Amino acid sequence: MSHSPFLGRTIQVVKDLSLDEQAYLYKKTRDLKQAILAGKDWQQFCINKKDRGVYLLFLEDSTRTKESFRNAAIFHSLKVNDFDARTSSFQKKENITDTVKMLMGYSSSSMFVIRSKQEGVCRWLDSSMSRYAQKAGLEKPSFINAGDGQHEHPTQEFLDEFSFLEYYNWDASHIHIALVGDLFHGRTVHSKVEGLKIFKNVEVDLIAPAEIAMPVHYVTLMKKSGYKVRIFDSIEEYIAQKHRADVWYFTRLQLERMGERLVKQAEQLRQAVSFSYDYLNKIDAKTRFFHPLPRHSETPTIPMFLDDTPFNAWDEQSRNGYFTRIVAIGMLGGSIGGDFEGESPRQILHEEPHIETVPVRTKSKPEYKIGIRPVEAGIVIDHIGVGSQPRQIWDHIAKIRHILDLHMVSSQGVFKSEHHDHYKGIVSIPGLHELNEDKIRMLAAIAPGSTLNTIVAHHVVKKFRLSIPDRVSKLPGLRCKNEACISNPEFFEPVVAEFIKTDQDTYRCIYCNTPHAYRDIWIN
Repeated sequence: MSHSPFLGRTIQVVKDLSLDEQAYLYKKTRDLKQAILAGKDWQQFCINKKDRGVYLLFLEDSTRTKESFRNAAIFHSLKVNDFDARTSSFQKKENITDTVKMLMGYSSSSMFVIRSKQEGVCRWLDSSMSRYAQKAGLEKPSFINAGDGQHEHPTQEFLDEFSFLEYYNWDASHIHIALVGDLFHGRTVHSKVEGLKIFKNVEVDLIAPAEIAMPVHYVTLMKKSGYKVRIFDSIEEYIAQKHRADVWYFTRLQLERMGERLVKQAEQLRQAVSFSYDYLNKIDAKTRFFHPLPRHSETPTIPMFLDDTPFNAWDEQSRNGYFTRIVAIGMLGGSIGGDFEGESPRQILHEEPHIETVPVRTKSKPEYKIGIRPVEAGIVIDHIGVGSQPRQIWDHIAKIRHILDLHMVSSQGVFKSEHHDHYKGIVSIPGLHELNEDKIRMLAAIAPGSTLNTIVAHHVVKKFRLSIPDRVSKLPGLRCKNEACISNPEFFEPVVAEFIKTDQDTYRCIYCNTPHAYRDIWIN
């Protein structure tokens, strides 16, 4: 077990396993399924460590996911604990961080399967409980995300991809898939952005009315991954054209996540994404329908008349959840993985804000512009929002002042650059002799490309050029704008917001993966 590269790992999102590791999971699941169905010896897959605790923390209702994980843990002869949130100290406002600390002390090693409305829970617990385990002399626990809010459901994605590979007879060269239903609120379709990468060529048809369409940033990520993406408002529109997918993946309307306005439109929305008997003679006989289940008993998007037809692939898909979760637990528990050969996810080191010391000129600092008073002693922040429009720069200046608490007698303005035909902002603050290190780092994140000048006796004695950081963390005023993120202060978890730069203008929350413009990661 100690040689397994997966022991103690956490699966918060699909890409916590590399493509090589996902392919390995599918191969091992195939081997396990064949062994079980053929009545062959399957003991080689088992952990058989009775003092290892598996805790099922389902803070949202679940049947299939929870029961498949429970039975998968029993398969491994582990100590299974079903934590009932409805009768727990959560009702007394205990946070999940303290709860997990308590439960870790009851076993020599622990694994937690968590479903929650709070997004990014497993990522937070993986980092915080790793530190706690080291301090307490415990083995590092593993965490498996069984669905967090509208974010991801990675093990559902693994069983889905395994099912697709079975359908294609293990040919991963190409998939043409139609995603049908509530694509806005459905975490299972969001996980497809990464999961479908197991196929070399991917065509994705998105079928949903605009009100429940796939969020734009997921569509953008699909296109960046090289997927061919088409968008349709309804099945009726999709059926009317000829290039149709052979794999259809349906989801139900997530009424519990919708606002009042959308709930009132539910019937209209459902009709657009529900299969009709009239469509039967218009689809190819090789087409297969998949669904993460459960279906709505009264108004299912896949009607019951399809249950006994060859189109039904969802029953076998559901069964595959048991096999894939046995393997996932075995990988993180160390019984599966000793023969893995391939690449694991690369650990990327992110730099802190880059603050470059710039040589200063010896001449006196002149008056900056009309409306900006000369500074005898103080600081000047120059080149704010270079290239933006004046209104944006004014907003940028206001944000800098608010976040850095620069509410003192001073002057500011937006002007055309002396050497280029574009605008920039300037803030001039007499009497403030310097910014401390934290505020300089914050300024680098809020106003990359700006310069910070320290003025003494009308001369610039220090000059820093600030670049956008790769990582922003451990600074006051940070805030993920996703209200469901585990870092939201309203959840009262001891989580400090952190962000990673993904492109020139975007930061990604390390917990819930929500993208933000760099100006938007601070409390307004």
